[in-house]
Formats: sequence, C-alpha cells, structure tokens
Amino acid sequence: MSDTQEPLIPTAGNAPTNSYSMLEPRMKKVYGAYYKELYYTPERRVLDPKIQELISIAASLVAKCEGCLDGHMKKALELGATKEEISETICIAAAINAAAMIDLSDRCAERLNLNHFPTTPPAAGASSSGSSAS
Repeated sequence: MSDTQEPLIPTAGNAPTNSYSMLEPRMKKVYGAYYKELYYTPERRVLDPKIQELISIAASLVAKCEGCLDGHMKKALELGATKEEISETICIAAAINAAAMIDLSDRCAERLNLNHFPTTPPAAGASSSGSSAS
C-alpha cells in the first residue's frame, strides 16, 4: 500500500475536506466506487460525457445539491457545453420540478378528497362560450 491513498470519493475543485464526514468509511467506499464507475470509467460509458454532465446539472438542480451543481457545471463547460445547452438543461429541470409539484399536489388532493377546480367536460348541449340562450 502506498503512502498516498486515493480519496474514497472524488470531490469537485475546492470542495470542503469534511464532505461526507457523517458517512462511515465503508459506506464512503461503496459510494465512491459507484461514483467512480459512473463518471470515471469511460470504457463502459454509453452517454457522451457532455450529455452526462448536462443530465447531472439537471439532477443537481432538482436535488438542490450546490456542491454537485458547481462540480457538474464546471465539468460541462470544460467539455464544451454551450450557454444555450446549459439554459435548456436548466429549463428542463425547472419543468420537471414544476411537474413534481403538480404530481404531489394531485396525490394530496386525491388522499384528502379535494377538487378545488374541477376539470369535468361541459354538459351536452351547453354553449362553449359560457352564455346561455334565452
């Protein structure tokens, strides 16, 4: 075994050295192996590295992980991601997050038997303009 040991988990740039301090060493090792397999094993990679980083940006935004976002944003830029690609990635993450809010509120409404703004189709013969003929 060498004097310098490879870190269990790769960190982005100037990440704090106390990162993952709440994980016991064996769990750090498991997570580190997974992370390295995903991001640092190019011979097994299916996705283009830039696409992988753009997906990681979106996931970081939705997960609200600042450290993740910083690391993946830097890597995406290094891999040539354009400002337009990053903007679209952010918009996709925002749309997914908004959809998640709708999904959660729909499930809550179902559990609590709420229906504040029903979306039932208009009754047969009803005018689509909302006015009734006399």
